[in-house]
Amino acid sequence: MLPTSDYSRNRRPFRWWLAAGSLASILAVFLVVNGLNGDTPPEGPPAEQAESPQAVQLPHYPISGYFIYSAPSDARNQKKLEEIKSVGGDTVITFGSVLSPATLATLPTDCKINGENCGEVIGSKLKIGGYFTFSDGGQWGKPALQCPNDRLVEVPGRTYTVMVFPSNNGGCTAKDGVYDLVVAGGSPSTAADPTISVASAATKLNMRFYAGLPAPAKRTDFEYLPDLSYQNTLQLFTERFLRYQADLNDVAGLAGFYHHFEMPVTDNTFFDPVVSLYAMQNKAIHRVLPDRSAIVSPYIESRRSSAAITPADARRGARKLAGTASGLQLSIAIQDGMGTGKGAAYRATEAGGKVDSFAASIVGRGTWGSKYAAPNSEYFDAAAEGVKGTQAELWANLEGMAPATEANPCEQSLRGQTTIDRVDRQLQQMGSTRKIISFMWDPYFTCSGTNQPLREDLQKGLATPLITDISSDVVNGGAVKVTGFNLEGISYALEFIDKKGDKHRTTGQPAVVKASFGREQGLNPQLQSVTIDLGKAAPPTDTAYQISVSNERGSSTETVHPTPAKAAVG
Repeated sequence: MLPTSDYSRNRRPFRWWLAAGSLASILAVFLVVNGLNGDTPPEGPPAEQAESPQAVQLPHYPISGYFIYSAPSDARNQKKLEEIKSVGGDTVITFGSVLSPATLATLPTDCKINGENCGEVIGSKLKIGGYFTFSDGGQWGKPALQCPNDRLVEVPGRTYTVMVFPSNNGGCTAKDGVYDLVVAGGSPSTAADPTISVASAATKLNMRFYAGLPAPAKRTDFEYLPDLSYQNTLQLFTERFLRYQADLNDVAGLAGFYHHFEMPVTDNTFFDPVVSLYAMQNKAIHRVLPDRSAIVSPYIESRRSSAAITPADARRGARKLAGTASGLQLSIAIQDGMGTGKGAAYRATEAGGKVDSFAASIVGRGTWGSKYAAPNSEYFDAAAEGVKGTQAELWANLEGMAPATEANPCEQSLRGQTTIDRVDRQLQQMGSTRKIISFMWDPYFTCSGTNQPLREDLQKGLATPLITDISSDVVNGGAVKVTGFNLEGISYALEFIDKKGDKHRTTGQPAVVKASFGREQGLNPQLQSVTIDLGKAAPPTDTAYQISVSNERGSSTETVHPTPAKAAVG
C-alpha cells in the first residue's frame, strides 16, 4: 500500500492508496483538433530583465503572465495591468482579430466616399478580386496609408482606412491587375486604440505586452485549419499591421506578438497549414520589428477516447514549431488542457486514482490512467527535450478555468470557475518550463461564481510552497532534493511506512536552500530547490515515502515511489 500525492495548500489526513502500475501503452488514435477555440475571443521572448537579489526574495505566485481582453480606455487598461502586477504578473497577452472575407454588401454601411459605397468607388477604377474587413478596435488612420490606392474615409464620429493590396504579389502594384481591398478601423473616434493603450500601460508599469496578430478565417471544411486561399493578402496586411505598430507603438512595453490560431502540440502533417502560417508571420515580424518576439500556444490532447497525441508527439511537435521562429525569439506556451478536460495533472503513482469531478464532466468517471494517455508533466518534459538547441523557449499556458458544471458558473462563459487547489495542482506539472502564463484573466480570475474571485486566492497564496519534483535517487546518501516554488523558509515532514507496518515521521528544516536553482538550470527563474539531510532517518530505498513542505502560507505534499512509472517519451 502506497501513499498518494496530496496537492492541497493545507495539511490533510495522511492517505494510503493502492499503488498504480506503469501506464498502459499509449493508444494510437486520431487527433482531436479543438484547443481553446471555444473559449477564445471572437476576434523567444525578449531576454528576462535582470532582477536584483532583493527582488528574487519577494513572494511571487508562479503564474507570471495572463491573457486579457483589452479595452478602448486607457484608465481601464491601466487598472487591469496594475491588478495583474499585484499578484506577480509581469506579462499580458491579447488575442488578435480576423482578417475576414467580405463582400461589397457586407462592408461597413457608413464607409462611403461622396455618398457611395467605398468599395464600389475604388472598384470602379481597379479590378477587385476580394473584399475584407478588419475590426480590432484600432483607429488606424493616415499612418496606415502606404500605397497610392489607399484611402482615408472620414465619417461623423469615426474613420475608416481602406487599404488596397495586390492579390498575388508584393508591393503596391498588381502585376496581373487584380487587387484585394481591406476596410479597417471604424471605431468611435473617442475610443483609445486598445493595442496602443495596453502597450502604454505595460511600459509605465515595466511589464511586457504581446499583441495579437491578424489571423485568417477558418476553413469551411476543416474549421481547425486556416483559410490560406488569400495568404498573399494576409501576408501583406500582416506587414502593414506591424509597420503601423512600428510607427505608432514602438514602446518598451510592446514585447512582441501572439499567434492565436491554434493547433495541437504535434508534428502531424495535417496541421502544416498552421505551421506555415506561423512561419510566414514570424518572418514578417523579423523584417519589420526584428527586436520583438512571438508566442504560439499549442494544446495538449491526451484523452484516450479521442487522442493520438503522446509525449513523443509533443517532443517532435515542439521541435517542429520551434522551426517556425524565422530568426525571432519564439516562445511555445503549451496549453495544459485542464480547463477543457483535454489534459490531466496527476502523478504516475496516482494513475489508479479517480479523476476529479471537473474532468469527469468531460471524460466520464474513471481513473486518471484509464482516461488519459499520460500526465501533463510528461508532455512538458518531452517538449522541453524537443526545443533543446533551437531558437525557441518552452512556456506553459495554464488553463485558469475548469470544465463547467452547475456548481461552478463564471458569468456567461463556456467554461467554469476553477479552484486555487486545482491551479496549484496544475502548476506542479510545469517544472520543466521557463515561464507560466494563464488563459485567462478576465473572466476566470475575476468572476465571482460559487467562490470568491480567484485573484483574491492568488493574493493570499503568493508565497505558498509548491513541490514540482523530488529526487529519489539520492536517498541512499541520506539526502533528498526537492524542487518547487516558494521553498525558502519552509519546514518539512517526511513520512513512510516500513515493511512491518510501522509509521515513521521526521521533521525539520532543509540544510541547503538554492533560490537561484531555476535560473542556473535555464528553467523558470522562480523555481527553487532545497536539500533535506535525513541521515539515519532516510527511508529504505525500496520504500515509498511522502514529503510535506510548509510555511505560514500553506503546504504542499508529494509522494515518491521507489520505481515511479513514466510513459515513454520515445
